[in-house]
Amino acid sequence: MPATALITGITGQDGSYLAEFLLGKGYTVHGIVRHASTESYGRIEHLRNRIGLHKADLLDTGSIQAVLEAVQPTEFYNLAAMSFVPVSWAQPVLTSEVTGLGVLRALEAIRAFNPAIRFYQASSSEMYGEVVETPQSETTRFYPRSPYAVAKVFAHYMTVNYRESYNMFTCSGILFNHESPRRGTDFVTRKITHAVARIKLDLQRELRLGNLDSMRDWGFAGDYVRAMWMMLQQDLPRDYVIGTGDTTRIRDFVQMAFDYAQLDPDKYVVIDPRFYRPAEVNLLRANPAKAQLELGWEPEVDLRDLVAMMMEHDLELARREKALLGQFQGGYSAAA
Repeated sequence: MPATALITGITGQDGSYLAEFLLGKGYTVHGIVRHASTESYGRIEHLRNRIGLHKADLLDTGSIQAVLEAVQPTEFYNLAAMSFVPVSWAQPVLTSEVTGLGVLRALEAIRAFNPAIRFYQASSSEMYGEVVETPQSETTRFYPRSPYAVAKVFAHYMTVNYRESYNMFTCSGILFNHESPRRGTDFVTRKITHAVARIKLDLQRELRLGNLDSMRDWGFAGDYVRAMWMMLQQDLPRDYVIGTGDTTRIRDFVQMAFDYAQLDPDKYVVIDPRFYRPAEVNLLRANPAKAQLELGWEPEVDLRDLVAMMMEHDLELARREKALLGQFQGGYSAAA
């Protein structure tokens, strides 16, 4: 029987890379998208004629069950979430409903329809929060410091419970920060590269940031979706930490981006207290030894190459933006 994957969050960064990866493996790929008045399929536009898209919502168990019946998947990748941590402070109830209870609804739908479906849950390094040890492994105690992180802990342990209670193949990847040109500009790494590119082309004058001393373990999203797939190919379901094992301060990421653009960050970076979290998470660093040993997974893109990849993408966007602005201004002058 050919492998069929169902992906929630397929329009996001990870979902788009995962869909590409699975198509390359010969999978039939389907994605769940939410009902919306306007469609936002930019990251998967190049895949639209190769994948199936289905309207459903993690807030509605019945809609998930309907898609399961239509698609008959062998693997279910749950990547959907209210994933921007600062928003979780503004919308803690909705974050809990989607990121936490949404996973329970998906698990229940799978258990009722076909418990043989293999299930991947996107857990997060944010669950470690105020870390009790460094680096963080699969056995490190969680200490969540945001509504998003608390919801992820709930979803993580619910995934464990369905594995242990119902003998289902359910596993979680505890993914540390992973970035790409497809990352949303709300996230700090893409906010940085996008701003630096616009500053380079005189489209923006400054970059406002919060805590520059926070340290993160950053990798490339394309490497991390490969780990997701590897987890579902194992004989037994287990949870894995996925990260590089290296940490970098936000200020050093900023420096790399400005170095690529041949600019001095001291002239453009402004510290803005609005971007500090109510409860900061200052240090996250993965211990991916288990994934390396049991999955044979290793990251292939290092941080400098990742920054270069993101900067090239954002410089091209900025060039297009400047060209369009020039055309508009030229047209306006001619009309005047």
